[in-house]
Amino acid sequence: MHDVDVVIVGAGAAGLSLARRITGPAPGRDGGLSVALVDAPAGPLRPPARTWCFWEESGGEYDDLLAASWDRLRVTAPDGMAVTARPAPLRYKMILSTHFEEHTGALLHRSGCRRYEAVVDRVRDLPGGGAEVRGRDGAGAEFGLRARWAFDSRPRRPGPARTTLLQHFRGWFVRTERPCFDPGVADLMDFRTPQPARGLSFGYVLPLGPREALVEYTEFSPAVLGTAAYERALRHYTGDVLGLGPFRVTAAEQGVIPMTDARFPRRTGRAVFPIGAAGGATRPSTGYTFAAAQRHTRAIADALARGRTPLVAGPHPPRARLMDAVLLRALDTGRIDGGAFFSGLFRDVPPHRLLRFLDGGTRWWEDVLIGFRTPVGPMLRTVLELPSIPRRPPLPEEHHRHAL
Repeated sequence: MHDVDVVIVGAGAAGLSLARRITGPAPGRDGGLSVALVDAPAGPLRPPARTWCFWEESGGEYDDLLAASWDRLRVTAPDGMAVTARPAPLRYKMILSTHFEEHTGALLHRSGCRRYEAVVDRVRDLPGGGAEVRGRDGAGAEFGLRARWAFDSRPRRPGPARTTLLQHFRGWFVRTERPCFDPGVADLMDFRTPQPARGLSFGYVLPLGPREALVEYTEFSPAVLGTAAYERALRHYTGDVLGLGPFRVTAAEQGVIPMTDARFPRRTGRAVFPIGAAGGATRPSTGYTFAAAQRHTRAIADALARGRTPLVAGPHPPRARLMDAVLLRALDTGRIDGGAFFSGLFRDVPPHRLLRFLDGGTRWWEDVLIGFRTPVGPMLRTVLELPSIPRRPPLPEEHHRHAL
């Protein structure tokens, strides 16, 4: 069994980002840390290629890897009324997971990070201090590592929650015969889709050029659909709503993201810490994860560089988590209409402030101002009843691998 300073389980966005930050140069670091990164062998446990989206100012650390970015965002209400906003100085950005993995993998190779492939079934504290990772490699042989600190990004079943919805989607990368898209505008939510009995649905369009785009059908609802149902919804949206005309599908992505007000632990042992979606990086009200995972791994790497225990603040502040709990409950009970709610926010709130709010970066008085732009009565009723609602364990179908 090998010994290292840090072992990271899972080579998704969070695992790769943390490994890169630990092995890269850092002020205050007294010598280098030995790092091992363990990824699942090729197969069902390794997530498929996917897109990661987030917003930030130009000049970000991953700008060289962007597949595209947009300076204007559009939200279309159920009645077809569209609001197009320019959230300057923020831009909406998209990274392909394959590009991120290739770039970060090359950096880690040069840094001396040890890479392993194994199916990990146990990450736990050791009696004398530190942690161990155990599992089996691709050939079925026993695999083990010991480390001072372990960071685990494997999907985990959310804990008891008052509300759990699923954000589930299927997207097509399309190429049309004629120019159909404005490359400068991203459609975040287009509510001109048939709405489910419980929850909401919308279209999502990220243009990559005048004739190319990622077009997705997304639902926030209690249960996923079959692939055939997503395909029908996409045919309706691309044909009847967008009127794209003839096109071909060059690739597809599909995923499910739990939207829950469950509590995510900051540590699962004295030397074991969850990261990524497993560590609560997914924003319950939106499903976005990438930007929060970057903040979280940056804080962990900084603590390690300073020789401290890497127990840092969670990816989202408590006030943001409380507001998310209220929104999820209001959506799930049907007290608010999801399409009207989100399109109203984009219509009435300055776009840069709204995006900072969705990322948990607003101050309390800004949150109050935004709250007055929501249906105050239903939201206040939900706030008052929330403490009396018991948390319950999620149903089996409410736990899915994070795929965005």
